[in-house]
Amino acid sequence: MFLNTVLVVLTDLAACLLGNTAFRQHFHLLLSATVMFGPALSLWVSQHSVFAKRSHFLYRTFLHSGWGWTCIFVGSFVFILSFSIRRSLSLSIRHLSRLAVAGVLWVGFCKLLDFLENTTGSCYEPLHTTPEVADGQPLLVLREGESKSMCLKAGMVWRGYGVSEDVFLLCLCCLLLAEETAVFGPYLSLGGFSDAPLRILFLFCVLLLGLWIFLLLCLLAYFPQFPTQLLGGALGCLSWRGLYQGWYRQGPSWCCPGRPGLGLLNTKSRGTEEEDVKLIHDNCN
Repeated sequence: MFLNTVLVVLTDLAACLLGNTAFRQHFHLLLSATVMFGPALSLWVSQHSVFAKRSHFLYRTFLHSGWGWTCIFVGSFVFILSFSIRRSLSLSIRHLSRLAVAGVLWVGFCKLLDFLENTTGSCYEPLHTTPEVADGQPLLVLREGESKSMCLKAGMVWRGYGVSEDVFLLCLCCLLLAEETAVFGPYLSLGGFSDAPLRILFLFCVLLLGLWIFLLLCLLAYFPQFPTQLLGGALGCLSWRGLYQGWYRQGPSWCCPGRPGLGLLNTKSRGTEEEDVKLIHDNCN
């Protein structure tokens, strides 16, 4: 009984925060400011910290498979919430298709960024036997005809015009999590049924959002790479704006899954999707 009360209180507070209109309207600005000024944290953090090592458990377990973790938790939450409300498999699949669209966008951008880095970069071999330059780095000798994969495999250095895929992924996942979980606050305000499994799943999504923000701060503070990280954050924010603030606003159709919550929030009567949009903006303010 006590644990259930704690669960209800925590999920209600988190749902009200994520469903708040002001939070949704300014969260991308907060994330953008984090990416822009986060590298300044490198002046205060210690390079002897456990988070200064790329082999840390959090990086290996979560960062390298961040999109998979996001799809598992967000996809489960969206499916269970939508199916428990309407009992419509087609409607649930329509809402899940937003994750599929974002996944295709993520894979496509990653391949494009790899292609650009391969075509614009060059391979350099460090000369450890020569005197080091002023910044303490060894001299580099250009090695022509090497691809990025072969260059890195041989222990050499690849220099090209890159975009941080890690920052791109974390920004996109944070914004996607904030959008997809925002409907839970208005849903609870309307008296929607929510048992312990649904609340636990929502809480896992909130914890995952906090983990992605924490890992983003770690990358910016311990591994600052300007301007590649700034470009990655900008690409993540632009992807979110193009999907959730652009395409999905057109309404559901055969070529558009629609915005989160459309067709779900009016639980007392099967109202129109325009009413659901109004409910999203009116509740939890």
